[in-house]
Amino acid sequence: MENIDVFIIGSKGIPAKYGGFETFVENLTAKKKNKDIKYHVACMSDNYEEFIHNDARCFNINVPDIGPARAVYYDIRALETSIRYIEMNNINNAIIYILACRIGPFMGYYKKRLKKLNCKLYVNPDGHEWKRAKWNTLIKKYWKLSEKLMVKHADLLICDSKNIEKYIKDDYKKYSPKTVFIAYGADIENSKLKDDDEKLKQWYQDKEIKPFNYYLVVGRFVPENNYETMITEFMNSNTKKDLVLITNIEKNKFYQDLKEKTHFDGDKRIKFVGTVYDQELLKKIREQAYGYIHGHEVGGTNPSLLEALATTKLNLLLNVGFNKEVGENGAVYWDKNNLKKKIELADKLSEKEIDILSKNAKQRILDEYSWTNIISKYEILFSGDCK
Repeated sequence: MENIDVFIIGSKGIPAKYGGFETFVENLTAKKKNKDIKYHVACMSDNYEEFIHNDARCFNINVPDIGPARAVYYDIRALETSIRYIEMNNINNAIIYILACRIGPFMGYYKKRLKKLNCKLYVNPDGHEWKRAKWNTLIKKYWKLSEKLMVKHADLLICDSKNIEKYIKDDYKKYSPKTVFIAYGADIENSKLKDDDEKLKQWYQDKEIKPFNYYLVVGRFVPENNYETMITEFMNSNTKKDLVLITNIEKNKFYQDLKEKTHFDGDKRIKFVGTVYDQELLKKIREQAYGYIHGHEVGGTNPSLLEALATTKLNLLLNVGFNKEVGENGAVYWDKNNLKKKIELADKLSEKEIDILSKNAKQRILDEYSWTNIISKYEILFSGDCK
């Protein structure tokens, strides 16, 4: 069989440091089984060098720092570079797989060029980018228009959430979009760190935290992840445990606003501890949390949620379609007005009750979200066997 060339655009690139799309591309390339698939991965950089990682050809795109338009510029440059490479190397039947819908207004022009080269355009619509609170009205309008035009021009939309797939089919019915559902992945593997590891003990000591005596939040520090609700409800609860927030708050106006609104700095239980990029340490911190609280409201299958279900025994999830679809019977669900009550109830759960939730959560990951399963589906799709 001839090579199947797949060009992946839209992640910041590999090796992955953090981020959902980056982790996805890292796993897709590292765990590749089909030798006929050749991956070409765009990487955000300050140069135009090429290198090999996980047997994938990685090509750097030099992206100037131009604010919100940076991601749009990056995707266009990466697409232009991919098309040029396809032309120069006379590649037939290539697949361009674009992660997220940032360059819709330009897709009409590029679609014509791709058609001439017999290239297929696959798109992952991601979540509802246009709903994110951090964007002003003008940018929100651009994201919504961009999404619409990406859907219009895509040969196939790969949705990592059934809720997103339904939304694409309903909202863009006039384009009769062709969709397929392939979830995001996670692995059930214990951290390689031992309970008495010096690095772990030092981290707990520095942050003044005790193992199994904290609720954990991990995620991007943005309003739509409901930090205000989680912090306010936690402060109103009578739990003696800490709330440990692993997130990036540097130079963040939202952090200052939140401090003024909630006065969380007056509650010793609320602990912002910065970021943890050491994956084994982060996994151990997840494993030793009493519970994980997930407030993500926008987007599809969230990587942080999958990691929580795979590692933390007790998970308290915001009661929205995306989260229920993933967690099913492996989690406790809260609404914005009752998280305080749910935390107090969670504190009283017996070991047996927590174990049942934990077992159900891990079964969800094994049944639906294992990387082996996800990558197998992608390889079948790229090989052209997916209906």
